[in-house]
Amino acid sequence: MPPRPGSPLPAALAALLLTAAPAGAEPIAPADRRSGFDQMGPEIQAMQRDEGANPGMLAVADGAELWTTPPVSGRPSCVGCHGEASGSMRGVAARYPAWDARTARPIDLQGRINACRREHQGAEPVAYESPDLLALTAFVAGQSRGMPIAPPDDLRLAPARAEGRALFEARQGQLGLSCATCHDANWGRRLGSALIPQGHPTGYPLYRLEWQGMGSLQRRLRNCLTGMRAEPFGYGAPESIALELYLATRAAPLPLETPAVRP
Repeated sequence: MPPRPGSPLPAALAALLLTAAPAGAEPIAPADRRSGFDQMGPEIQAMQRDEGANPGMLAVADGAELWTTPPVSGRPSCVGCHGEASGSMRGVAARYPAWDARTARPIDLQGRINACRREHQGAEPVAYESPDLLALTAFVAGQSRGMPIAPPDDLRLAPARAEGRALFEARQGQLGLSCATCHDANWGRRLGSALIPQGHPTGYPLYRLEWQGMGSLQRRLRNCLTGMRAEPFGYGAPESIALELYLATRAAPLPLETPAVRP
């Protein structure tokens, strides 16, 4: 619930509201970029590193099965077109969002998977945040684990990248916060008991202990907007893709960690 009229704001939140990220401020310099992994405790770091303990690997295993299973009888499976994912998908997730010539707009990895299902497999798109889409996306993204994020240097993406940056820096919602207020101007500080990360999308889809399950970057963005008392963007909405694109640019060249584990 938002603070009652006349009631004092918590001190940590009041400090953030007073610490505005200047309009047009430069993002965190590449040499200073840090994954949220670096700010986690040793127990969660160990969980992510150990494939036998990382709960996100269950989704990756499900994705590997879906990769070889035709979604529609008589139509190809993913492996039928692309072959072994360890070769054909290596580096793919590091280059998304990318330009989609068919729709003439940016598309993220989840959208590309659904487009392949529709156009090449004769299958219906899978719903955002559904176990199957998260599993397939985690499996594909996991083939690029350890590779640097490298969004395409494509001029057609420039308007969406600029829109994403504007959304990142815009104050929104009843609390008047922006993404940049927390993740550019105040990273490394605490909001209550929580350490504020730089907010880089290095491990999605990831397993979040708070969710007790897997989730996409768009789910996390919607959580943040809701916390700012702002209207969240819809799954797959142009604003969501624009934010993903800017965040990928802002995170480069940090390595991908999919499936990451976060508190």
